[in-house]
Amino acid sequence: MRLPNGCGRPGATEMYPLLNGLRVVECASFIAAPSCALHLQQLGAEVIRIDPIGGGLDFRRWPVSPEGESFYWEGLNKGKRSVAVDISKPQGRALMVDLITAPGPDAGLFVTNFPKNGFLAHEALRQRRADLITLRVTGWGDGESAVDYTVNAALGVPYLTGGAANGELPVNHVLPAWDLLSGAYAAFAMLAAERHRTRTGQGQEVTVPLSDIALASLGHMGQVAEVLHGGDRPRVGNALFGAFGRDFVTADGERVMVVAITPRQWSGLLEALQVQAAVAGVEAAAQVAFARDEGARYTHREALFPIFERAIGALSLAALKSRFDAGGVCWAAYRTLSDALANDPRLSLDRTMFTLLDHPSGHRYPAPGAAATFDAAVRGAARRAPHLGEHTDQVLAELLSLSPTQIGALHDAGIVASSPATAC
Repeated sequence: MRLPNGCGRPGATEMYPLLNGLRVVECASFIAAPSCALHLQQLGAEVIRIDPIGGGLDFRRWPVSPEGESFYWEGLNKGKRSVAVDISKPQGRALMVDLITAPGPDAGLFVTNFPKNGFLAHEALRQRRADLITLRVTGWGDGESAVDYTVNAALGVPYLTGGAANGELPVNHVLPAWDLLSGAYAAFAMLAAERHRTRTGQGQEVTVPLSDIALASLGHMGQVAEVLHGGDRPRVGNALFGAFGRDFVTADGERVMVVAITPRQWSGLLEALQVQAAVAGVEAAAQVAFARDEGARYTHREALFPIFERAIGALSLAALKSRFDAGGVCWAAYRTLSDALANDPRLSLDRTMFTLLDHPSGHRYPAPGAAATFDAAVRGAARRAPHLGEHTDQVLAELLSLSPTQIGALHDAGIVASSPATAC
């Protein structure tokens, strides 16, 4: 595992140098917009966060350290530079506009989840820089507030999750899928807009609503068409919809998830458990061929599941693992995240994707960089998140050419603040 480089300023090795030269200004909180800027930073872009003095809405958001410092915030803001500004004052807001619209051929890229109207409205900002690209993440397309949980509730996802035991009660999903997808899609959309600007000189505002990402995703997977032509999907608990898959319990009480979607996965599963004859009996009775039709495996799951319950229930987890791994079965044992990190070498934190860092929280732990591996680029180390306001003076001097006297006057007036920690 690589040792920390610690610093959060240009000149330190980027995770990947593919976007070196691009400068992004971020005014955002929570997951989607900050993760958009994080993806860009980890591919080489310089990202400057403008934070309210004292921290924004998510500065103390859980999970937190025992001392109350946000692991969440420092995870989403790795490698960025932080400028702390009093956004309640007109002079502070004017300073934000100056930073967002600062000159530079690879600058003028702005990521935010602030409301569409107001002093950070694109139409107002573009009066200062005509080629500005604003990437704005919203909840709903009309700008109304929403988060992953409320978008899911509005779309009916909690009524697809769970099973008969839940009755009519909705079941929320713990993974903020639309936030994460929106952040990744927003990074892609920003680069598309930047490419368009390179060719035409035109800036624009790009809006990425969580609700549209969610609805489009369900449409891409055929679920919108399914509802229009067949009604709402039934809840199937831990079973995999449309193919063979479910959780089973081993002889020693361990729970495993087993999936067979492809013909090879199906044949490997039957061979590993030696249940070919029993499954052939179900096929003959139903007059189907499971090897060629994954949908038939789902349709006849109630006849198939008992066969696999008995076979898996007769084996210990160790014996099952030996058979499944030898047969190329698609499966996994259920475990906690702490168990997974400690015991699965495929999930080891001692890999090049992770860098051991000293974080602003005062804790030392491995932090991930870019998830993609580029054969044509060297993977550098990830960089820690900034202390709040750590780069205020540096950024004001570099982007706005303010003198030490001018920066000092802004501090004296309470317009900006710096971190008490020593800036790198």
